[in-house]
Amino acid sequence: MEYWWNLLNVLVFWELTQMPSSYCLVRQKLPVLWIMPLSGDPGRGNITEEVLPAVELALHHLSEQPSPLGNYELQFHLTDSECDNGKALKAFFETIFNGPKPVMIFGGVCSSVTSILAQSLESWNLVQLSFAVTASSLANKRRFPNFFRTVPSDSAVNVALMRFLRQYGWSRVGTLTQREPRFTEVQGDLRRHLEVANIQLAEAESFSEAPCDCVKKLKDNDVRIVIAHFDVSLAAKVFCCVYNLSMYGQKYQWILPGWTQAIWWTNADSTNCTANNIQTAIEGSISADIETLSTRNIRGISGRTPQEYEEEYNERRQLKRLGPSKFHGFAYDGTWVVAKVLTRVMETVRYRERYSIYHNFTVTEQEVGQMILEAMDKINFFGVTGHVMFQKGERMANVKFAQYQDGRAVDIEQYSAFSDELEFISPIQFQRDKPTKDRTHVYPHRKRISIFLYGIVAFLTFLGIFTACSFLVFSVKHRNHWAITKSRPFMNSLIIVGAVLSYSSIFFMGLDGSYVSDKVFEVSCSVQISCLSIGCTAAFGAMFVKTWTIHSSFKNQSIEKTATKNYGSVLLLVFLLLIDLSLVICLQILDPLRRTVKEYPVEADPNGQDFFIQPFSERCENTYMGFWMAAFYVYKGILLLSTCFLAWVTRQMNIPAVNDSRSIRFSVFVSVPVILIGTCASMLWQDQPNVQFCIVTLVIITCCCSTLCMVFIPKIIFIRMGPDPAFLSRRFHLIEWHSEFEKKIGQDNNERNIMEQNNPGASGCVTDMTQNISSRLDILLSENLHLKRNNKELDSELENLTRQLNDLSSHVIENVIVRSFVHKAVKEKCRTLPESSHCKRNPLEDINSPELIHRRLSLQLPILHHAYLPSIGGVDSSPLNSPFESPQHTPMPRTYGVLVTGL
Repeated sequence: MEYWWNLLNVLVFWELTQMPSSYCLVRQKLPVLWIMPLSGDPGRGNITEEVLPAVELALHHLSEQPSPLGNYELQFHLTDSECDNGKALKAFFETIFNGPKPVMIFGGVCSSVTSILAQSLESWNLVQLSFAVTASSLANKRRFPNFFRTVPSDSAVNVALMRFLRQYGWSRVGTLTQREPRFTEVQGDLRRHLEVANIQLAEAESFSEAPCDCVKKLKDNDVRIVIAHFDVSLAAKVFCCVYNLSMYGQKYQWILPGWTQAIWWTNADSTNCTANNIQTAIEGSISADIETLSTRNIRGISGRTPQEYEEEYNERRQLKRLGPSKFHGFAYDGTWVVAKVLTRVMETVRYRERYSIYHNFTVTEQEVGQMILEAMDKINFFGVTGHVMFQKGERMANVKFAQYQDGRAVDIEQYSAFSDELEFISPIQFQRDKPTKDRTHVYPHRKRISIFLYGIVAFLTFLGIFTACSFLVFSVKHRNHWAITKSRPFMNSLIIVGAVLSYSSIFFMGLDGSYVSDKVFEVSCSVQISCLSIGCTAAFGAMFVKTWTIHSSFKNQSIEKTATKNYGSVLLLVFLLLIDLSLVICLQILDPLRRTVKEYPVEADPNGQDFFIQPFSERCENTYMGFWMAAFYVYKGILLLSTCFLAWVTRQMNIPAVNDSRSIRFSVFVSVPVILIGTCASMLWQDQPNVQFCIVTLVIITCCCSTLCMVFIPKIIFIRMGPDPAFLSRRFHLIEWHSEFEKKIGQDNNERNIMEQNNPGASGCVTDMTQNISSRLDILLSENLHLKRNNKELDSELENLTRQLNDLSSHVIENVIVRSFVHKAVKEKCRTLPESSHCKRNPLEDINSPELIHRRLSLQLPILHHAYLPSIGGVDSSPLNSPFESPQHTPMPRTYGVLVTGL
């Protein structure tokens, strides 16, 4: 304490020694209260002792300037606050009441003491200027309107941080804060700045003594950019946890306070890590701290550059064997601020006194205080710490960014609060020469249909459509052939149209957002389900109607029911299509399909890069997708099962190339299992679009191809290769009952006349039946002409065979004559022989005797000619039953069994 009392005896004030001695008068003193703790702090050192050379140097430089205060001089009164609120208040009030009353208060280190004094300054009309208090809470001008400071607050770094984060594209950060007021205040202000800058605060963790749990939470939440606020005494513990959790390196970036320039990691005794471990963990970290001394080579208000001032300051402190303080430059500029403010106030007072209308001009303490506040707001000069200017009581200062590289802190960038820009100093080092990513980037990856697979399926689809169109052309070309006419060509055309529509839906299934826009994709969804639904109903509905017609034809025995079945089948098919069309229209109007995106679990990059892949696929869905799919499945299922049932019932009713019963049955029995298996498989593989697309398209192509081939290929073979002889043998008996059929028509005409007389409304039904019978008669006549032409060809062939047989028989007769002579000679010789010889034989026992050969030839040729005709298309002489009788009860035609031997 003796040192400080001796120091107080030394006049610490600004004395205008440059004025001439003749002008020297007794000057009035302007007392300034300097409140500082005179004892040192273990964490900070003795700030007052370390900044005192800077204040002395400022007063010395002020003395070299022309006198701005006239008959006034500055006098600092140093008071020990001891960083205690009670003692500081006691010293303050003693100074106020005992005098001399200060015009300003200079200094203040402890934030608690400074905040208490600053709240009461307004009532005492005093202004305080601090150069060492950085607490963010003192920036509240509502609570502390008379408080200013030349040192930027801790929150001033946050403004520079926002600019720094934006420069490197970091939009997601986390914070790690020690639970102390000076750190939590900065973290709270940082949160507000992050919200304004639209930067996501992913995780905010705070700790007291054990930081490892908080560091682990940051890692679990994928925080890559960590802004830390904690004391240097806990830095070793924090980075030991960082090392153990491998939360360093290229994937992470730590932004720390300015104390990283000190070699603090050597004190690792309180951790389970070595100094090398902590040094490895902190490698590449960045520190953000206020600029304590300007790096610009500009002469400031004192006429010296910051570098020249620093040399003089180091000389003074080294003479006193004092350590450096980061606040010495702010104390130096603060002394100049006090001088400039009081100079401006004295100029204002002299101006008012000169132009006042009162002879006894006086200025009140309130007016002096207000003038000091106004002068503080107008301060603007370049000092050793940079540009000195206040904005709402806060210093506009620069922030320096340094990076820990190879064991030392290297300045990389500097932020200017006036230009709001970052100035490059030296390159920042990132591993892989790229800035650290602020998160594990998840890149979306569309699960699209393979273009190669889509090309193959499209080719098969085009081939299927071409085949269907070929079948349609063939049917139209041979529309008059009885094989096409009897198989209901209208229904066959509907099967082809349904297959083409089903084929067309495949082209829309392979489209996604990589080929078309979202709007076009939604349109393709509607077209896809419409084509597939209507096409399925058209194809299977036509087969159902054909099967139902066959079943009803064999079940109903009356002519009236048979005559109306054509109209009933068409109405039934129209009814099925109307149901399907109603479902599709209701779907598009009430709940249309929309493009939806389904995301799958995140996958790591297969090449080991620092990012993940988010697979997704595009789908056609609506609000009540389950309800609509159930309605379509139930309707289609009933249609398919009904077709299967009728096909099974009519399995014994097989008339080739006429009723398609067998073809339809095979087609349905192939399609239904394929559809069921394909539907289940597509649901199981819905997470694999390529596999699902393959299954669905394979089901459509298989069903359409099998249906078309089984229905139309037998007809093509029948027409191209000619009819089966066995079939024609059963068909040719129709001509024999032609006369009986004409009689039946005559009877029907008589009955029709009677019915028209008795019931005029029934004439339409009778007319339809007559037209139906006439159409059948035309078909039979055309078949008869065709068979007659075949009969002529067979007759000519038979004549050739007969001529060949006659030629053969002439040779046989010659042999017979020769043998007859031989036989007679042998017989005469046998008569001359005794009776015991073996010459006595029965001529009937020799089957090759000339008599028997001649007899067989005369009998076999006519029989062979008559029996061969039915098998090759000839006329069967068996009786014929009426066509209106059921084929199940029609007796089989008579056959001839002829034994032809001996040829």
